[in-house]
Amino acid sequence: MKLPVPGGLAAEPLRRFLLAHALPGAETHVDGLHRRVFRTSRGPVEASVDLGTDERCEAVVLDGPDLDAGLLDELAPVVRRWLDLDGHQEEAERHLAGDPLLAPLIAANPGLRVPRTVWGAETALLTVLGQQVSLAAARTFGGRLVAAYGTPVGGLRAFPEPAALAAAGPDALRAVTGVTGARARTLHVLAQTLADGLDLDGDLGTVDPAAAHAALLALPGIGPWTADYVALRVLGDSDAFLPSDLVLRRALGRITAREAQARAEGWRPWRGYALLHLWTAEVFAT
Repeated sequence: MKLPVPGGLAAEPLRRFLLAHALPGAETHVDGLHRRVFRTSRGPVEASVDLGTDERCEAVVLDGPDLDAGLLDELAPVVRRWLDLDGHQEEAERHLAGDPLLAPLIAANPGLRVPRTVWGAETALLTVLGQQVSLAAARTFGGRLVAAYGTPVGGLRAFPEPAALAAAGPDALRAVTGVTGARARTLHVLAQTLADGLDLDGDLGTVDPAAAHAALLALPGIGPWTADYVALRVLGDSDAFLPSDLVLRRALGRITAREAQARAEGWRPWRGYALLHLWTAEVFAT
């Protein structure tokens, strides 16, 4: 199935983002072809999205060995949400281009999207694993979690269900992943909360993003950075912002979190897109 992209997208930064975040054992990314497991009404299936190899992409191709017309129709909105294919980047760019810092970044990568999520629980749990560590370390921890508790699907493994992680307990999660005891306890309490019914898939469901954000902040070990990152990538909040993020502050000239917060006021209500342009320039630029 070919999924058209209104206005086209900046494909190269998105390919670099997906490659950098690809979870060992659960995802592969080669030359714009990204394979992973998707949850469907008929169970988990392996599928791929192809962004091609050009700098810009006008359509994304969704494919998979076991995808019939029904499953393609079911997965299409999931992929569109994941890759922000129906995002408001054109409106965001018009607003943000008035800032002299952002204007050249937007000119370099018009159509830059905010990568969202395939499954909110997965992204939230991986975000906890990535707290205060490098992206490479977070991928290693996540890969260990998938190897221990994931379900084989085709040549990959599905990310574990929250109930399975909740049942494992914090000590087992610590032993499997190698994270600290405090991080394992946070991972466990989030898994338990998700298993008990916290819905983070607001774009495809009925959850109130503000309520979900508050529920995350109420959990021990989850602070503003984690809750705001989930708001950006999972809850679809295009104004979500992470003023304490080290990469962001470096991109802004190594300023403080308070200074970053103040610097971004003029970017509302599109701070999330500004954040992606700054991240891209600092980390994912060609």
